[in-house]
Amino acid sequence: MAKVGKRIQAAREGIDRNKLYSLNEAIGLVKDRSKTKFDETVEVAINLGVDPRHADQMVRGVCILPNGTGKTVRVAVFARGDKAEEAKAAGADIVGAEELVQEVQGGKIDFDRCIATPDMMPLVGRLGKVLGPRGLMPNPKVGTVTPDVKSAVNDAKGGAVQFRVEKAGIVHAGVGKVSFSEEAITQNVKALLDAVQKAKPTGAKGTYLKRIAVSSTMGPGVKVDLATVAGE
Repeated sequence: MAKVGKRIQAAREGIDRNKLYSLNEAIGLVKDRSKTKFDETVEVAINLGVDPRHADQMVRGVCILPNGTGKTVRVAVFARGDKAEEAKAAGADIVGAEELVQEVQGGKIDFDRCIATPDMMPLVGRLGKVLGPRGLMPNPKVGTVTPDVKSAVNDAKGGAVQFRVEKAGIVHAGVGKVSFSEEAITQNVKALLDAVQKAKPTGAKGTYLKRIAVSSTMGPGVKVDLATVAGE
């Protein structure tokens, strides 16, 4: 069995690993136990009653967090002409077409979010093996393949979080920083849960939202009583 460090042991003190806490209590515990020198990300893990191996049970979407993520997001946009100028005006960090495709193919990826206009997808499609494993491939289902590049850039910069269920049926997402107020984090968590709920696939049977836990980057997970979330 791996040895648990003193910092982790101290962080776990006062947390009952078998108890379901209200969302406000859980967030309070996470904030209180963050003792690192950097501003940790508050993360949410949602266990869903789906089997993503089946196409009709895949859960994927995007959520605009009302209070943002607290992160500086570098956005790249594949576009030409007026759409390229529109992207630059909206604050995109990198804008290009063929030359940007070549840079990415060469391994230069200096961005956290990737957006493309529909006419660019025949070119961008060649980058699937490079961008796909990094979760950066533009996709119309999450609004990153769109003619409205201005809105897409604004959303990416303003707190849009993409989510996708993993093999074990779990959705992970960052919902802010430990330095955020409890109220701000609570609002972000609720917004994410609402987006995941709306993304419920047609093939999902039985209980959809099964379990949820919140944690900080370096802290222990705190289980949340789903029954308390809607009423808080």
